[in-house]
Amino acid sequence: MRMLNSVLFALSSVDKNREPFISLALYHAFKWSVVSPILHTYFRGQIYGAENVPQSGPLLVVSNHASYFDPPIVSNCVRRPVAYMAKEELFNIPVLAQAIKLYGAYPVSRGSADRNAIRSALDYLNKGWAVGVFLEGTRTPDGRITDPKRGALLLAAKAKAPILPVSVCGTEKILQKGSSLPHAVPITVRIGNLIDAPTSTNKEELEALTQKCATVINKMHDLGR
Repeated sequence: MRMLNSVLFALSSVDKNREPFISLALYHAFKWSVVSPILHTYFRGQIYGAENVPQSGPLLVVSNHASYFDPPIVSNCVRRPVAYMAKEELFNIPVLAQAIKLYGAYPVSRGSADRNAIRSALDYLNKGWAVGVFLEGTRTPDGRITDPKRGALLLAAKAKAPILPVSVCGTEKILQKGSSLPHAVPITVRIGNLIDAPTSTNKEELEALTQKCATVINKMHDLGR
């Protein structure tokens, strides 16, 4: 009953400048029945800065990346669906393909700079979604960002979307060598202040803002638990 009330309350404030009703319903159902209980009980999750997240309108969520668990955790903590790239093979599976599309996933070809994926990300932003991008583009062993890519900021510039820096700490220890089960490690998510969208697609401006995002995320990550 508590989960149902939470879902209904969240959906009651839906406006036109955000995700479709069915996507919000699926997000809240999955969040309150699966992700949030696991995050707060099994992983003893702590979340800081949730009040910094705008609950409607286009938003580019940039974060560090250390685990396959990061996308649902980040989406859970920002309290709204976050569209992420997913490998294109998943979209060939009946039922699953429809479900992950409603949840905001869009396909990307592995090992290539997929223009269709970029167009999809922009389309989601233009429709008022939050889109998630890992600033380094891949997982790092300790969760810190050492080589940020400016592609995320290019999306923000083209969509005129504000940027939300997020740090996920602890997920790099969930899956460990020699164990098939996720370890119950403490996880901390810190959400920074909004950063204005780039004013242009100028290379120097994008690079400067990319480095700013990396610095903010790493500083939050270094705070640890």
